Amino acid sequence: MSTCWLVTGADGMLARDVTARIAADGERGAALGRAALDITGPDDVRAALAAHRPDVVVNCAAWNDVDGAETHEEAAHAANATGPRVLAEACKESGAVLLHVSTDYVFAGDAHEPYPEDASTDPRGAYARSKAAGERAVLELLPETGHVVRTAWLYGAGGRNFVRTMIGLEAARETVDVVDDQRGQPTWSADLAALLLRLGRGALDGSVPPGIQHGTSSGETTWYGLTREIFRLLGADPDRVRPTTSAAFERPAPRPAYSVLGHERLRTSGIEPIREWREALGEAFPEIVRAHRESRATGP
Repeated sequence: MSTCWLVTGADGMLARDVTARIAADGERGAALGRAALDITGPDDVRAALAAHRPDVVVNCAAWNDVDGAETHEEAAHAANATGPRVLAEACKESGAVLLHVSTDYVFAGDAHEPYPEDASTDPRGAYARSKAAGERAVLELLPETGHVVRTAWLYGAGGRNFVRTMIGLEAARETVDVVDDQRGQPTWSADLAALLLRLGRGALDGSVPPGIQHGTSSGETTWYGLTREIFRLLGADPDRVRPTTSAAFERPAPRPAYSVLGHERLRTSGIEPIREWREALGEAFPEIVRAHRESRATGP
């Protein structure tokens, strides 16, 4: 019997990849963007679950403007905390499993080894606080059927992201200065989508326990290291990328200096963590470059 999925935040990069993977696997699913479903509305959410009767809800809806959250914290909290709470309440009533996508920002970013899934959170900034509150709501309301999947440094063909930005800058600038004092795990949205479907199926058959999982690529690098790899894949000289510090790029919201997440709970559930980040980037790269060029050709 195939699984029925409901994907929120359907206009976003990750949701598009989740929806594509559901279709490729021959399963049933509905993908609802904000115009079709405001996840902060309890009546709307209940109606959507009643209409589509999903086995698993994948919540990709979120406020992802990290800096904008500093001046619009109420709106960020509504999308990232209130919305997940409303979804969790509706899933509790319907019996659906909830996979809620969260972020490395719930940690302070001052560690020196990968954060385990049960590490204490210490959010810094409005965006981080809103995402931590969303996690708590899901875990508290759905102790048996709630899953929080933290990811980080997400990129893909279907949206604005760091990799696409650097592809554009390589063509526009002789040199590019990139931060070398923030470490993390570049993660392809298509790889995360595949993991989310594995987790959803595992939640239904009982092989994956509820709680927190980390959905990031294996290995680690800095934004500088990632950009050098992007230039290499483009056939450009990586030495055109110059290292700099976070102090050179002041932002309203603090960025974690260390965002590496551990994957032990995946392994104990019998699920292989996402592959090494360089391997994934190499496979994703032709599609990303093509999407970038097409967007430039059709843009204003």
